[in-house]
Amino acid sequence: MNDGALDLEISRVLAVSRARLWRAWTDPVLLAQWWCPKPWTTEVLAFDLRPGGGFHTSMRGPAEAGGESDNPGCFLEVVPERRIVFTSSLGPGWRPARPWLAMTAIIDMVDEADGTRYTARVLHESAADAARHDEMGFRDGWGTVIGQLEALAKTL
Repeated sequence: MNDGALDLEISRVLAVSRARLWRAWTDPVLLAQWWCPKPWTTEVLAFDLRPGGGFHTSMRGPAEAGGESDNPGCFLEVVPERRIVFTSSLGPGWRPARPWLAMTAIIDMVDEADGTRYTARVLHESAADAARHDEMGFRDGWGTVIGQLEALAKTL
């Protein structure tokens, strides 16, 4: 269920199979190649793909622009080739965390036409947090990385 005041969502049909998307999503070496909008880079610090497993990325902007985003979290649900759910509100082993932005992301992959419907829904604690995340560039940023994910998955 999508609560428009608390959730942000992007849904697209990508011209690539679920198997290829899954591989690009679940191989940390591949994930690092598409996870943040270029020219930013990603280092995957933890990737224990199971409920309760740690998921930690660190993103860095180009040297001349600066900027860094540290994003520790925890996987909540993993359904092979169908769904990944992760949160910044918990760390590995379900330990409570105090993130800079509390959120839970639900990534769904469903066969559609000649590709895969890829839906990223991000749940927030409050309408203010959702608005802040949107103002930070959620649609452009997450939209860009979905395009990068599709492009990489096509090469696999």
